[in-house]
Amino acid sequence: MRRLLALFVVAVLGAGVYGISGASSGLAVDGSRVSASTLRSELAAIAASPTLTCHVEALAQAGVTTGAGGDAIAASSVAAWGRLRVEGLAIQQFVAHHFLYRATPYRLSVARSSLEAEMTQAVTATEAAFAQQGHSFVCPGTSAQALAAMPREMLNAQLTAQAASLYLIAQMNSTIPLTTASLHAYFDAHASSYDTVCISVALVGVSQVTTFVTAIKSSGLSVAALSRKYTVDPKLAAKGGVYGCFGPTSSVYATVLHDVGSTPIGQFNPTPQSVSLSGATYALFVAPTKRSATPFAIAAPAVYAAVQSLNATAAGNVKKDILFRAAVAVDPAFGRWALVSGAATLTTPGTPNSADVTGSAVLAGTTPATYK
Repeated sequence: MRRLLALFVVAVLGAGVYGISGASSGLAVDGSRVSASTLRSELAAIAASPTLTCHVEALAQAGVTTGAGGDAIAASSVAAWGRLRVEGLAIQQFVAHHFLYRATPYRLSVARSSLEAEMTQAVTATEAAFAQQGHSFVCPGTSAQALAAMPREMLNAQLTAQAASLYLIAQMNSTIPLTTASLHAYFDAHASSYDTVCISVALVGVSQVTTFVTAIKSSGLSVAALSRKYTVDPKLAAKGGVYGCFGPTSSVYATVLHDVGSTPIGQFNPTPQSVSLSGATYALFVAPTKRSATPFAIAAPAVYAAVQSLNATAAGNVKKDILFRAAVAVDPAFGRWALVSGAATLTTPGTPNSADVTGSAVLAGTTPATYK
């Protein structure tokens, strides 16, 4: 899962179980402990379910990392999963001690709906990103089925941690409540950031860039005329560079806003973007031709995502402080609790330097049939 306090950052999980000794003690945070066998069962559950694996990968925005053996997961992935478990436990202990919080059935039901929504959102975003690159990606199953693939103990742990995170966010003065009224107020204050923008473009050869920029500033030609004169794509030139209109729900909306920048309506942004087509490099100039207000009903998903991101950023600072002050004990097989760039986190388990491993030799002799 991707918890709100961590900006929905989740571990990279693989297709097997990292080889951890059965005697491993697992991890403990402020007196709350997760055994090694529990952690192994969680990794095994993710590995066994393509639906769960895919949804976790989408949340993590990363691929599976397997180990060297036939049934192994990379040590970095084990540490990442352990990191998530440590964060969840630390948040649970914090709200329990500071707010006398407890996970009621209602809070757990809300947490489940929240977690399912986040999984679905992450998968949709991943599919859109693949499509934008010309690739097909379809995650098997639904987020509800992904949660159903978790063993009961694992599911309870994730829902409990999610509920604690949601509760902590609600107590913070720096966060915006995810209510209709609050989202409306945020939208009203930032309405121009959700305008629907229509654009025209000009695809210009590298050798013509300087000439085109000069024409933008001094020729007096319209956007359509400039595109017809300089665009190397005949079909695009025939349309006067008209490319389309994009609203806040578009997967390329952020890119469009970036390329347009603060350019006035009816003018090309003189700073082009470099694009590659059929092995050649071109300069892409973008011009906004129309901006229109987007109704809240249409912009609502983008507004919700923006508020979530703001809340997560604020909550991330609180989480950093919680983890810094938490008493954490981790079996070395799962990783090392250390300071990285000033933040406490679980890093990949340490391994001996090859230069320190001396006196290695090949064992000779007959392999016994059985071990006792």
